[in-house]
Amino acid sequence: MNFSRDREGAERIAKAIHGRAIQGDVALEQDVARLFATVDREMGPVAALVNNAGVTGGFARVEEIDAARVTEMLRINVLGTMLCSREAVRRMSTRRGGAGGAIVNISSLAARTGGSGEWVHYAASKGAVDTFTIGLAREVADEGIRVNAVAPGLIETGLHAANGEPGRLERLSPSIPMKRPGTAEEVANAVLWLLSEEASYVTGSILEAGGGR
Repeated sequence: MNFSRDREGAERIAKAIHGRAIQGDVALEQDVARLFATVDREMGPVAALVNNAGVTGGFARVEEIDAARVTEMLRINVLGTMLCSREAVRRMSTRRGGAGGAIVNISSLAARTGGSGEWVHYAASKGAVDTFTIGLAREVADEGIRVNAVAPGLIETGLHAANGEPGRLERLSPSIPMKRPGTAEEVANAVLWLLSEEASYVTGSILEAGGGR
């Protein structure tokens, strides 16, 4: 697994899943190349990729955002997803001698709802992820690679507090048909299913995990 800054947290998760944490910024092409080269050298062929790196850019109306904030968000959310997917395809594609594989991108329900009044900029970046997912899926469908996305809704994480609204879960829960936020484990289960052989005929899909929202 990859991390950018939180080494302690990454190593704790890596230990729990019997993996390894590798530092790198997915928005930097040289870091992405180094990440995949490390995997090639130390872990063997890449069979699965989950593009989970992302930032929101903070809560703000469009009239309040600045170019620097949006550029940084797009570099991580969109460019990072594209660069990591590129490296994975180069290794997985049967056209290139690979054994195939699966890619899952983490999108957001905001791509559909628009994020009005909070983070239209973030929603737009996840809309780009959805489009990229569909396009790449069709591009490599006959090369043994499946590409899908999971679009979480309101999820119990530290994201809301980190963006300055710790009470956001409570405020928005009544708007969810299931009347509760989801958990990180529920999102992870959706990702695992898309990576598994049980989803062997699923590609180019955006799986929403939003409690019906």
